Amino acid sequence: MVLAILVLLWARATRTPWRDLGFVRPDSWARTIAAGVIFGVLFKIVMKAIVMPLFGVEPANPAFQYLIGNTAALPGILWTVIVGAGFAEEVVFRGFLFERSARLIGTAPAARIVTVIVTAALFAAAHYSLQGWPGVQQAAVVGLVFGAIFAVTSRLWMLIVAHAAFDVAAVAIIYFNLESRVAHLVFR
Repeated sequence: MVLAILVLLWARATRTPWRDLGFVRPDSWARTIAAGVIFGVLFKIVMKAIVMPLFGVEPANPAFQYLIGNTAALPGILWTVIVGAGFAEEVVFRGFLFERSARLIGTAPAARIVTVIVTAALFAAAHYSLQGWPGVQQAAVVGLVFGAIFAVTSRLWMLIVAHAAFDVAAVAIIYFNLESRVAHLVFR
């Protein structure tokens, strides 16, 4: 969250237009929010049931097993995944890094591809300390998908909502002790 605040302060100090960071007012807030929630939840299920098993990742995420049935932990983790991850990570990894990359190497298709790959790698690396190699694998895929969407749309709001929904779905799956069930929906 601190990095996101610094990015917003930097944007104000440098008079960088909010639009350059992806803060473009949606045509419809309701459609943007609905699309973000639906995409985020479905993407989490696809990641848990198909992508991560293909990587050979164990169904249970050891870093978050303390959440199973832990009602007392819900307010803190939900705040973290909605504000800290959903908002802050998108501002930093999509908004700021894409803006800086565009200034450095341009916006040609090849430059956009490089930006998507580099920001996905940085996003993945940022998840290693808490989630280990499985977190890196998941974050790399999420970073590539979210980065590709941002590279095409240059819009942040749907991704912020999708990221928050993805993480809230992950918390719900863990809280209700459904990780193994979801992870084995496709591959038994």
